[in-house]
Amino acid sequence: MISTEYHNHILLIDERDDIEKFATFITGIWEQFEGKNVVLDLSKYKQATLPHMLAFLMLSNKHRATKQSFVIINDALPADDNPEELMIVPTSQEAQDVIEMEEMERDLGF
Repeated sequence: MISTEYHNHILLIDERDDIEKFATFITGIWEQFEGKNVVLDLSKYKQATLPHMLAFLMLSNKHRATKQSFVIINDALPADDNPEELMIVPTSQEAQDVIEMEEMERDLGF
């Protein structure tokens, strides 16, 4: 896994080629990222399916419950097919935009 820390989030990239194992791995080390906004770059998974994305659902819910953003970058699924409970965007710029917007909402008490 490659991790890069930015001013308002940490970017995690899978170095291997198994999205389900990456979901399990990230879940196992979640405490390392608690309290930080997280962006998972899964853009290399061009054949990702809904079940692949759902592998991150419990982790996303757990992380967002701590009032931090959890954003996935992937464009394999049409936007309408993405579950509302997951924040999935097609580009890293959109992931940054989502984090900034969610931080503003938290600052305003939403």
